[in-house]
Amino acid sequence: MMVVCRNYGMVGLVTGGASGLGRATVERLVQNGASAVIVDLPSSNGQEVAGSLGNRCAFAPADVTSEADMLLAVSLAREKFGKLDLAVNCAGIAVAIKTYNFNKNTPHSLEDFQHVINVNIAGTFNVIRLAVGEMGKNEPDADGHRGCIINTASVAAFDGQVGQAAYSASKGGIVGMTLPIARDLAPMGIRVVTIAPGLFATPLLAGLPEKVRSFLCRQVPFPSRLGDPAEFAHLVTSVAENPMINGEVIRLDGAIRMQP
Repeated sequence: MMVVCRNYGMVGLVTGGASGLGRATVERLVQNGASAVIVDLPSSNGQEVAGSLGNRCAFAPADVTSEADMLLAVSLAREKFGKLDLAVNCAGIAVAIKTYNFNKNTPHSLEDFQHVINVNIAGTFNVIRLAVGEMGKNEPDADGHRGCIINTASVAAFDGQVGQAAYSASKGGIVGMTLPIARDLAPMGIRVVTIAPGLFATPLLAGLPEKVRSFLCRQVPFPSRLGDPAEFAHLVTSVAENPMINGEVIRLDGAIRMQP
């Protein structure tokens, strides 16, 4: 018999939840009858977003690379909503720097490279390792399912462009750890899935000139536009509901393959 993990009544924790893909995910979870904890930097508008979504949403100011911050965020989910079923990693950063600038005779900053790796890979892993400790306390359903982790990689993990060495490496790391972590957690009935989005209308891209955005849209075979964050959120909730999706990386990109 098929077991569906309904969004209704779920408790999710979403990093980077104050804006972009993370915010869209939080909004959809709440709309679907779930409760959500927004995890974002103290400087974000996370408190305002949580307040606008009602009593089934809370804000945990946190840096994803901090063990103490993330333990408090996980505790907030348990104390306010009673459990934790889902953790969605949307927090991340990027830099655009070539490996070596031959005009200026300057190498890529090692500090910048390490910072991107630390936030995107170590931050994602920090959230996973702490969230699953709480999920493991859940009573399993008829399928033995206790929880789900959904990570955000990028098509840059596969089609990295000029200047994306750090970003592509970080997203490739998230792709690479998806299967082994899914295997680690399988005995406890906790799934791990990664979404690799293409070009989406996030605040980062929204700030580009219209001419540039129009050019980017034309690079997407179909539909030839930027993805809507709500479409990312839709996939998150679909994955959360379908217990057979596990250990997989799903490209959500309109069939784009990025040019150099």
